[in-house]
Amino acid sequence: MRLFDISLKLNGFEIDKAKKVLAEIQKKSDSDFKTYVDIKKREILKHHLEHNSFYKVFGRDINIEDWATVPIMTKRHLQQPIEKRLSQGYTPKNVYLNKTSGSSGDPFIFAKDKWCHAMTWAEIIDRFSWYNIDFNKSKQARFYGIPLDKRGYYKERVKDFFSNRYRFSIFDLSDNSFENTLKKFKSTSFEFINGYTSPIVQFAKFLKRKEIVLTDICPSLKVCIVTSEMLFDIDKTLMEAQFGIPVVNEYGASELDLIAFENPKGDWVVNTETILVEIVDADGNLVPHGKDGRVVITSFYNKAHPFIRYDIGDIGSLSQQSTERQPVLEKLTGRTNDIVILPSGKKAAGLTFYYVTKSVIENDGNVIEFIIEQLTTDHFIIKYLSKIELTKNQKENIKNEIERYLEPGLIVDFEKVSKLLRSKAGKLKQFSSKL
Repeated sequence: MRLFDISLKLNGFEIDKAKKVLAEIQKKSDSDFKTYVDIKKREILKHHLEHNSFYKVFGRDINIEDWATVPIMTKRHLQQPIEKRLSQGYTPKNVYLNKTSGSSGDPFIFAKDKWCHAMTWAEIIDRFSWYNIDFNKSKQARFYGIPLDKRGYYKERVKDFFSNRYRFSIFDLSDNSFENTLKKFKSTSFEFINGYTSPIVQFAKFLKRKEIVLTDICPSLKVCIVTSEMLFDIDKTLMEAQFGIPVVNEYGASELDLIAFENPKGDWVVNTETILVEIVDADGNLVPHGKDGRVVITSFYNKAHPFIRYDIGDIGSLSQQSTERQPVLEKLTGRTNDIVILPSGKKAAGLTFYYVTKSVIENDGNVIEFIIEQLTTDHFIIKYLSKIELTKNQKENIKNEIERYLEPGLIVDFEKVSKLLRSKAGKLKQFSSKL
């Protein structure tokens, strides 16, 4: 029974039609595909300039024949009532409404028309099928947040039922909680794990302490797909060892679409069928492949709400082997608002700072999780969750490593905590700047 597809249809999402349209796009020759992209760019731009009062004002200086004249849109441009941003013919009652997580520091309510959302699901279903996952049949072990209010809680549980998934709490990452998680894996034929990176990493660490490989007790597992938080190589290696399955990196945004998905060869393939991904400099100009820049995205199918040259708030780069038909995301460095600014004026990605520290701080398995906060240009605090406090020697080693990669003279304080704060959605913000 195609329960998942049926649930999408009942909510007004024409998933069967969307799958067919996506398949037709994928069959296009390279030259036809280039024409398709040019047509979709022009179509969505023309639509919003004609039918969206918010975008008419925002894009008043656009020359429709020159894509470079299209201004970059940021989340702050969109922080106004949703009714003011909807195109003609759309209301909050006939669109898909949701709210961004706020991980960028700029949360807002967004809208997608139902056909656009159907195309999003067609894209997701297609990519998961690379690993023989069928949403109608494959049981999902889901490590996501869940609303704690009664209405929101039960709404998500109903969605979980129709989506053939079981949701594990990510607000309690204790060994006792993971013991219950383990029991569920023993009694359920899960085919894939999906969810936020950090709680799944913690589950892998628990399995390592117990000397358990997950496929030994749940042999039906095929793949683990992580999203929403950075996946580091050291964590990926750990998870693949303890789960006994491939770990796949997904990059997406709730207000847009699936942006990139790791294929079985290990390439982070960019979605070119339903969106346009551009990497641009501070002035909005395209940067060469291999060079870092702002990730800017255009949604081809969202006629309810404009997302045209929309700065998602991330810094990344495309591989030099990228083609127009198949761009490959080489790396995500971090968020634009998570940049380390040092006393010398030097700048570094916050997650680079986190990565340097991570390579030292978790060597002995004592530290379970940690976050880094920048208080001033030269003052940082590392808050960590551990069994025992870090020794003076360990702290010195961490400080020396940070100075080696960044610059000398930095103040690094440590604070052992009993719990690290997560967002309402359950995400762990690994680096944040108070500057």
